[in-house]
Amino acid sequence: MSSQFDVKGLSVVVMGGTTGLGLSAARRLIENGARVIVTSRSESNVQAALEVLGPNARGFAADATSPEAAERAVAMAVESFGKLDALYHVAGGSGRSQGDGPLHEITDHGLRYTLDLNLNSIIFSNRAAVRQFMKQNSGGVILNMASVLGYSPSPKFFASHAYAAAKAGIIGFSKSIASYYAPHNIRVNVIAPALVETPMSQRAVGNDEVMQFIKTKQPLDGGRIGHPADCDAAALLLLSPDSKFITGQVLAVDGGWTVSGC
Repeated sequence: MSSQFDVKGLSVVVMGGTTGLGLSAARRLIENGARVIVTSRSESNVQAALEVLGPNARGFAADATSPEAAERAVAMAVESFGKLDALYHVAGGSGRSQGDGPLHEITDHGLRYTLDLNLNSIIFSNRAAVRQFMKQNSGGVILNMASVLGYSPSPKFFASHAYAAAKAGIIGFSKSIASYYAPHNIRVNVIAPALVETPMSQRAVGNDEVMQFIKTKQPLDGGRIGHPADCDAAALLLLSPDSKFITGQVLAVDGGWTVSGC
């Protein structure tokens, strides 16, 4: 499906671009003429994604919590496509299995794991992108993935406090660098989804009580969980030159989560 947003010829790194929200966006970018680098911790996910994305995609397996992962992705974009135009950081995930949860239950390991995965990884990738934009003297675009849980909590079903802290941190970090780098024509924005059907959401999807809650918490379109494609238009807008006068903004793609009193 094509888009009205002009991304033709753009060179885009999608950190976490092999499944879920990242893969959906990468596919739409390529359908609209962009060239894409995708990363994942899983080699098999990378290979499967490249088969889907076709000849205008490159990728490799790496852990986004390592600074070298983003540096390699940026270098690959420049080597393969001659430049870097945009970074979309989707990589992240739940730390619940590692010890995240309500504050009184969070383990030291769970805290470190969750912050590394969701906040530090974004700082690393954004740093690599900004360094390349400055080197090119070209301006550029960064789009970071946060969550409505960073500012609109759901205490009964989604009490993962290190995760919420990380997602709130992404928003503050993104606004701060958006302000600093605006004179360099580097734009930084954030997408904040609610519950979306991805590998991370399987715990919630399998819980009937949570799904009943979602019917009223995300009341749009019949009251449902989000689909990865629901975020694609927002991502393409904010990655494209059509949003050249937008920076430091948080766009909730949440089915009504943040305006529901449930």
